[in-house]
Amino acid sequence: MKQNRSFALLIFVVILGLGAALAYARYRVAGNFEAGVIGVGAFVLAIVVSAAIQVADQWDRAVILRLGHFHALKGPGLFFIIPVLDAIPYWIDTRVITTGFKAEKTLTKDTVPVDVDAVLFWKVVDPKKAALDVADYQSAISWASQTALRDVIGKTMLSDMLEGRDKISTLLQKIIDERTEPWGINVISVEVKDVLIPAGLEDAMSMQAQAERERQARVILGDAERQIAEKFAEAGKSYEHNPIAFHLRAMNMLYEGLKENSTIVIVPSTAVESMQLGGLAGMTALTMGLGQDRTNGHKEGEIKKQMEDAVRVKEILNSTEPKTSP
Repeated sequence: MKQNRSFALLIFVVILGLGAALAYARYRVAGNFEAGVIGVGAFVLAIVVSAAIQVADQWDRAVILRLGHFHALKGPGLFFIIPVLDAIPYWIDTRVITTGFKAEKTLTKDTVPVDVDAVLFWKVVDPKKAALDVADYQSAISWASQTALRDVIGKTMLSDMLEGRDKISTLLQKIIDERTEPWGINVISVEVKDVLIPAGLEDAMSMQAQAERERQARVILGDAERQIAEKFAEAGKSYEHNPIAFHLRAMNMLYEGLKENSTIVIVPSTAVESMQLGGLAGMTALTMGLGQDRTNGHKEGEIKKQMEDAVRVKEILNSTEPKTSP
């Protein structure tokens, strides 16, 4: 529109300038009367021509009414109208237009008040219908979008609304497109931006989700304990008929515990006898050797050497014990 006014003003100035130049030339030859007539005629001609010449942008369509009746659609580019007879009440923008709309404190199907914000993408595909069949098509499509959004919210559960925004957007697009199609408007897409719920309900849902995650964690932990117990049962079956392997495993566990954690370990006497460590003297030698080794910072190979010394102490103790005759 601004470009159109600029072009019309330029035409007006050019024609008026040519008329003024012609009137001045005629004034020097014929006198004041003819010069005045030429000047007035140039002024009227400039007004008529500047009003008749119109320019529409690439995205604009001009709705032309002649004596109150629809005459034609013009644009884009340069076109002409008949001043006084023709009028341009609407310049229709055919580009994609975005319109934001919302529904506040609307109850869902499960009676939860929500605030929903959405954006509508639409364009005019029939400028004649948009101009003649509805008074203000932009306001009409805004109100149609809000009422459609409220209808969809009232028929949707809160959980479905939070999880399935794409479905709601598709449904809204279909409903709004059906309502605006008689106006020559095509709805391209609808995007639900945000769904706001009351703060108390949001906290309750957060607590519910946290409790659900804790329940799943406990279930996973229990299942892991079950699997560990099954593996221990399988391992127990492997050691059931192999006491040597069982003794080696027990000695290895004792060794690892002494090496990593503490210098003193209390072991039941039955375990000591089953591992054949030579009683209290063997255990004392083993513990002292590992403790001294950790204090001096020796390597793992020297720790094993201390264990071998403990085994030799055990053999010596066994050899020194008196043997009873049968």
